[in-house]
Amino acid sequence: MDEGRHAARYRVLQVAAELLEEGGSEAVSTRAVATAAGITAPTLYRMFGDKDGLLAELAAYGFELYLAEKHEALSRSEDPVADLHKGWDLHVDFGLRHPEFYVLMYGTARPGRKPPAADEAHALLVSLLDRAAVDGRLRVPVDEATRVVHAATTGATLALIGEEAPRRELSTSTRLRDTVIGSLTTDPPVATGVDLASRALALDAALTVEAGAASPLRDTERALLRDWLRRLAE
Repeated sequence: MDEGRHAARYRVLQVAAELLEEGGSEAVSTRAVATAAGITAPTLYRMFGDKDGLLAELAAYGFELYLAEKHEALSRSEDPVADLHKGWDLHVDFGLRHPEFYVLMYGTARPGRKPPAADEAHALLVSLLDRAAVDGRLRVPVDEATRVVHAATTGATLALIGEEAPRRELSTSTRLRDTVIGSLTTDPPVATGVDLASRALALDAALTVEAGAASPLRDTERALLRDWLRRLAE
């Protein structure tokens, strides 16, 4: 796609985003978007195909907004568990400030239809949990912790969005955050202490990081070692 067509497409998405935030997905009709963007309906159809195609592009646009905000606000600290708490709060805050976008991004998800930016958002969560595991702070494997945190944050955010703003209790998210992350993490290992599960998971996470670099271990050896480490962590 040439630069001019890309810029035109992006301008239409910005217009559609404004309509979405003002009136929800029902306000994002092809006619309304075309009129607001100053283009013809056939031009809009050539860009996005139909309304479903436009909404899919809007969801991707929403994930890009989310990532831009999160990368800017989530500075890496010395404590990966503290960063998990902050990442949770940033996620919920984005959803409450952009409820229509959030519902489109997370409330209408279908298997196999995630935009690349959604995978990047998922990878950001995995990286936070990888750091916690490498530091010996996780009680469960990273993939299990990722599923739990993702389900809990999206559930909490969608529940809060569904409440009327004057009656919304943000303490609900805080309490759930502390309960969920507390169940998945542990205190920093003491130098003289023996926490076999967290140490096994830390080595498992280190093997995951090391897999992308040159390694003396073959894939079959790494798989066997990781299976053994996870058994120790149970």
